Amino acid sequence: MLLRSAEILNFKNIAEARIDFSPKVNCVLGRNAMGKSNLLEAVHFMSFLRGFRTLPDAEYLRHTTDTALLKGEYVSDGGVSCNLSVGFTRGKRKSVRADGKEYKRVALHIGRLPLVLVAPQDTAIVQGAGQERRRFMDMVISQADGAYLQHLMRYTRSLESRNRMLRSGIRDSLLFESVEQPLCEAAAAIYDTRRKWAEALAPIFAGYHRELSAGADDVQIHYRSALADCPMTELLEANRQRDALLGYTSAGVHRDDLETTLGSHALRSVGSQGQLKTFTVALKLAVFDYLRQTGGETPLLLLDDIFDKLDASRVEHILHVVGPASGFGQIFITDTNREHLDRILAGIDGHLLLQADNGAFTPL
Repeated sequence: MLLRSAEILNFKNIAEARIDFSPKVNCVLGRNAMGKSNLLEAVHFMSFLRGFRTLPDAEYLRHTTDTALLKGEYVSDGGVSCNLSVGFTRGKRKSVRADGKEYKRVALHIGRLPLVLVAPQDTAIVQGAGQERRRFMDMVISQADGAYLQHLMRYTRSLESRNRMLRSGIRDSLLFESVEQPLCEAAAAIYDTRRKWAEALAPIFAGYHRELSAGADDVQIHYRSALADCPMTELLEANRQRDALLGYTSAGVHRDDLETTLGSHALRSVGSQGQLKTFTVALKLAVFDYLRQTGGETPLLLLDDIFDKLDASRVEHILHVVGPASGFGQIFITDTNREHLDRILAGIDGHLLLQADNGAFTPL
């Protein structure tokens, strides 16, 4: 997948921009708060219909404006073009069109333009609550498996219905059965897909982490779910009285987690900043390979300020992995350090280097 060009109007601090991208490496240089990350976030928005963070659409509107528009011209690995437009207005639902045709359900867009983002906030995958890791799993798997996203939506609807019944004090077993049957069916599908995904990802991640850390750290990931020990039906039955007292469903795939360890300890407890960042970079590069292998398209790779807070050795390893011979397809990189970017671009013909300045982008 390639993003040939993008038009951006009133997105964060970008008033108006049109950029023709390199099919290889695109670098954006500039001081903080100049719009580097906003450009990458616009690209991210076109793939996921949301930015890096879970903010309302109105938060992405440029100050004093009420409407934003993003347009992207894409071409698949097979040479098929797609012209995407995403528009949103304060207080209204967003409009998403592919080749002039509006999506009836925007969920159908997820996975069509695969993308992997590596960014400073990725450390929340390790240090944040379980919700962060479930969101990470869901965003990755949904890009490769449209059925998985449908199972998630079905599970969420059924879970909300069951929780409403619990809060209302309803005890009718037939009513609960009507809600729990689709809940359990969706849970089984979600668990099975997550389990297979984690098994496939683990060796890819291990390879990248060995390369980035020069084998210095023994870091592993493990998928944890209560459904590994018993099916969802038994979980609901075992916790029925407890759930009635709590007013919500206390067990299920909505409590799953992705455990990260450094040796025999939790990475979140003992990992240094460099170790955490190396972990997240290796994890995201493994996700890139997973999506490329399972989804049939090469994802876009966005590297947002990834060299910050890394020692020289770790920077050198990352530069080697994502360098000219990496085979990662189209890459977008932001940095405040021209030296990092020059080393990446050395030997790459047809690259693009932009200077970001208050939401404007000038080729260098």
